Amino acid sequence: MAQINPSILSADFARLADEARAVEGADWLHVDVMDNHFVPNLTLGVPVVESLRKATDTPLDCHLMIEDPDRWAPQYVEAGAGSVTFHVEAAAAPVRLAREIRAKGARASMALKPATPVEPYEDLLGELDMVLIMTVEPGFGGQAFLDIMLPKIRRTRDLVARHGLDVWVQVDGGVSASTIERCAEAGADVFVAGSAVYGAEDPAAAVRGLREQAVAAAKGAAWACGH
Repeated sequence: MAQINPSILSADFARLADEARAVEGADWLHVDVMDNHFVPNLTLGVPVVESLRKATDTPLDCHLMIEDPDRWAPQYVEAGAGSVTFHVEAAAAPVRLAREIRAKGARASMALKPATPVEPYEDLLGELDMVLIMTVEPGFGGQAFLDIMLPKIRRTRDLVARHGLDVWVQVDGGVSASTIERCAEAGADVFVAGSAVYGAEDPAAAVRGLREQAVAAAKGAAWACGH
């Protein structure tokens, strides 16, 4: 089943509670946390996540584009995140961190920048609930989708299948009506969409449309047989 996670990075920050409610049919609300160190942008932190948790029933999917996630990630679980993604490039002890996130009650996810291969982290997959393949360079919304990431999505899906794991494969960056089908065919089943949702006249309808596209595309994909 395809899951659509609208990214509030593309929402109106002055109306976050309203913007969260505008996509209540979504599977998760994607929250981009940036610290102006790991990536060249500064967004929001724990207090905003706490406030969002009170403002919406949609579970929060926090993507931490920050330095020292080993220290900070557990605080996002405590703030109410249902899923916390750390960048493996920034984590000092990714296995320990993933286990701590899970122990606190959230799903643990590992993110990979475009230039970071998935293969060196094959042994970590069993510690995770999701792998995020960045399909743009992290740091800013509205970037163009990188087609060269499609083989990496396929390789990630193949590794998950090889080990018989129930690990979601998420894509983030440039996901829209024109790119989501290629992502689904390659093996993604969780899709972060920012401007494609919040730039639409009806964000909730955009979520439904993207999900329908992804489901239809996955039906014909080899990886989805028996999934």
